[in-house]
Amino acid sequence: MTEKILLNKKRGMLTLILTTFLLLCAIGIFVTGCVMLDGFANTPLAVCLMIVGGLWVCVGWLPYVGLRILKPNEALVLTLFGKYIGTIKGEGFYAVNPFCTSVNPAAKTKLNQSGDVNSMDSETLIPGSITFVDKRLSLKVMTLNNNRQKINDCLGNPVEVGIAVTWRIVDTAKAVFNVDNYKEYLSLQCDASLRNIVRLYPYDVAPGIDTTGDGVADDGSLRGSSDVVAARIKAEIQEKVRDAGIEILDARITYLAYATEIAAIMLQRQQATAIVDARKMIVDGAVGMVEMALDRLSKNNTVTLDEERRAAMVSNLLVVLCGNKDAQPVVNSGSLY
Repeated sequence: MTEKILLNKKRGMLTLILTTFLLLCAIGIFVTGCVMLDGFANTPLAVCLMIVGGLWVCVGWLPYVGLRILKPNEALVLTLFGKYIGTIKGEGFYAVNPFCTSVNPAAKTKLNQSGDVNSMDSETLIPGSITFVDKRLSLKVMTLNNNRQKINDCLGNPVEVGIAVTWRIVDTAKAVFNVDNYKEYLSLQCDASLRNIVRLYPYDVAPGIDTTGDGVADDGSLRGSSDVVAARIKAEIQEKVRDAGIEILDARITYLAYATEIAAIMLQRQQATAIVDARKMIVDGAVGMVEMALDRLSKNNTVTLDEERRAAMVSNLLVVLCGNKDAQPVVNSGSLY
């Protein structure tokens, strides 16, 4: 299905004025015929005037049905007896075939996205429970924010992920006729693409994991490579919705966390890793300081230490430097021997 833009339909004001003028003339002709017939003057002409005026009053209002008003970045897909005849785009006052029908299968679909709100512009209720549904397609940039998904990463850990997808319609004919409901189709493809990409990455950096598919382990992760993951999600969604006439402008991860059932355990793991790293740094620094102290003492001949005294000094210094609490000094006034 190829989109056809109707460029010669922007004559709504002319149609409105001309139709109104002809209706007024038809009413005048009908009234004139009635007056002539009442006065028994030229009866055949009076009957003819009444018939012409009455017929035009009955059918002359049909052009009003074909009047359409569009605001900026809006479009209408038109069909005539089931056949697609074209699309009108852009703001303006349009006049189309009064027998044309506007088509928008997603007009009543409400998703968690911008633009999907109940308003008097989209649905107008009148007495008698009659509902008029707005069939205009929005060509504006819209944002879809689906519900968070629980997905297993490449290590099998359940994580909760949410994304926001920015999109717009670029081909109205494909959006209306190639898929049953382009909003639901987009929402489904976003969820499927998110699941396909997230399962390729670990939540955090893990050894021996290939996230690019080139056979070489890398440092990719959901937490540290969010831009790369978002780009891959965007590319996959775009590939899936191309036939629906939709362009994906951006896709961003808006929420990322471990699932509630393992969140506490993973927090303990992260805390343990942080404690080990901190201890390692403290020990490395303490050993360096002890080596420096012993070298300075030996170089300046401040004191001569045998192996047993050196071992005792090293032990005391490491206790002081690596301990969690302040050291309590003990004064030894005697000798080790």
